[in-house]
Amino acid sequence: MRILFIIDCLTSGGKERRMVELLKGLKKVEGIQCSLAIMSYEIYYKEVLDFNIPINYFIRKTKKDFSIFNKLYHFCQDTKPDVIHCWDSMTAVYSAYVCKLLGITFVNGMVIDTPAGLKILYKHWVRAQFVFPFSDIIIGNSNAGLKSYRAPARKSYCIYNGYNFERSSNILPVNEIRKQLNIDTKYIVGMVAEFSILKDYKTYYMAAKTILDSRNDITFVAIGKNTDADESLKLVEEKHQSNFRFLGTKSNIESYINIMDICVLATFTEGISNAIMEYMALGKPVVATSGGGTNEIIQDKITGYLVKKSDPFDLAEKIQTLLNDSELRRQMGSLGKKRVENLFSIDRMVNDYVSVYQKALIK
Repeated sequence: MRILFIIDCLTSGGKERRMVELLKGLKKVEGIQCSLAIMSYEIYYKEVLDFNIPINYFIRKTKKDFSIFNKLYHFCQDTKPDVIHCWDSMTAVYSAYVCKLLGITFVNGMVIDTPAGLKILYKHWVRAQFVFPFSDIIIGNSNAGLKSYRAPARKSYCIYNGYNFERSSNILPVNEIRKQLNIDTKYIVGMVAEFSILKDYKTYYMAAKTILDSRNDITFVAIGKNTDADESLKLVEEKHQSNFRFLGTKSNIESYINIMDICVLATFTEGISNAIMEYMALGKPVVATSGGGTNEIIQDKITGYLVKKSDPFDLAEKIQTLLNDSELRRQMGSLGKKRVENLFSIDRMVNDYVSVYQKALIK
């Protein structure tokens, strides 16, 4: 089975991490040959360069570069993949056209979030309605996402992200990271997410302000692309900035999560969050916005707390509850780690994908 993976970029993100882990796992599966098509030269996950798989670049000159259709068509005509598996909405549009013309099985993996509100204004949802009829298989990383996109049930599958526990083997000592970040407070609370319109940093920062107005023994950390940008810093009052660390993009993210006592994810829409899996795999209690795929990974009041959307006071209350109860933090963290081990393993993810590929070729 020859599978062509196509993705817009390999920057630091959830879908990118998931694809890299899947490629790594498929290397061990007999009878599967993978190749990769990327629409950007920017590669954060450098390990993919060591997989000994063909990597092909289809660089867009503009956001709507129609020449890509022709280039991808001729490439697939020459290489003859059995399956094209896309990983985002833009590459889904390109792939649908090529697969239809060449009779290639099309696995559409663009469902990675749970759009809400007036979806007709959301470009990814609009693209989905166009390409779903041409998709042989639709894969989402949450049941909530597939439902939100109105993916046809007869050809839709939910495959949860997998966490590779080998990533925990290179964790640096807590004291070393604390020293590096110049943190001497008793507690550390952190959020790992890109600073973007899909992540609710405003609510996270407001919850932190509410807590810091009454105590000063906590450092709040923000890790992810653009968290160190001026737009992010301006959301925090100057008097509280000494209790914040705005770190931007970081490699070896597990070492930074490991220093946190409580992990947060405030969002507007979410599939199955890699950040939440990383939190739980490292035994950390989680406080996250309720809704979407988050409800499928976090068990409320068992492995963490689910809080109301854009409610900094609810978020602050749950963080305070955990700060004030070390045994509750330990218990929730332990149960969360077991949940990831049982339901979100790499082996399970890879096996589920292989099973779906086989079904797709039979159709």
